[in-house]
Amino acid sequence: MRIFVAGAAGAIGRHLVPMLVEAGHAVAGTTRSDDRARWLEGLGAAPVIVDAYDADAMRTAVLGTRPEIVIHELTDLAHGFGPEDVARTGRLREIGTRNLVEAALAARTRRLIAQSGAWLYADGPLPHDESHPLRTPTSDPADASLRGIVELERLVTRTPGLDGVVLRYGFFYGPSTAWETETAPSPRVSVRAAARATLLAVDHGPAGVYNVVDDDAAVSNRRAREFLGWRPSP
Repeated sequence: MRIFVAGAAGAIGRHLVPMLVEAGHAVAGTTRSDDRARWLEGLGAAPVIVDAYDADAMRTAVLGTRPEIVIHELTDLAHGFGPEDVARTGRLREIGTRNLVEAALAARTRRLIAQSGAWLYADGPLPHDESHPLRTPTSDPADASLRGIVELERLVTRTPGLDGVVLRYGFFYGPSTAWETETAPSPRVSVRAAARATLLAVDHGPAGVYNVVDDDAAVSNRRAREFLGWRPSP
C-alpha cells in the first residue's frame, strides 16, 4: 500500500519506517531536515521536506503521493520535554493535525492513524480502557499537551470520510527516546513495540481508539491485543 508518514524521522518513525518498507509498502515520509531526508531515502522511503504548519504545502505533499494510509507521528520534542517543548507539540497537534486531515481528505485517503497518549485519563475506576474519558484541559499552559491531544483525537475520530485510528501510546522507552530502559513512567511501552502496533493498525482492527502500553494495572491494553493482534514485547 501507499503510506504517508508525517513525522517519519522522529522517535517512533525511526523504527516504524523500516518496518513499513520491509513489509512491502511504498512509503513517503516527512521531515524538516535535509540530513534526515537522506536517511529516509537510504531506507527506501521517499523523503518529503514539508512544514506541517503550512496547510497548502501539506496538501500538495499528500496529494503528490495519493496515499491509501496516512500515519500521524508529528511532535516537536527534539530539544526535550520542557514546558516550551510540550507547548509547541500541543500547538502542532492542533494545527498540524487539522492540516494533515484536510490533506488526507483531499487525497481521498481511506485510513488515518495518529499518535496520542495513554497517561491522560481522568480519575476513575482502574484499569482505564478506551471508553474512559480523558482529563478536561484547562487554560493553564501546563495543559497545552492535553489540549493538543483532545483536538487531535476529535479530528481523527470524528471527521466524516476518514477511517480514523488513535493509538494512545505509553511513555516510550528504548533507543532514541528519553528513557533507554523500562525506567520510563507508567504507563510505558517499548518504542519498537509501539511501532509494531502502528504497523498492525495499517490493515487490522476497526476505527477507534487503542491503548498501546505494556501490561499495566492502571491502563488496559486488551483492545489492542484483541483487535490488532498486538503484544507488548520489546
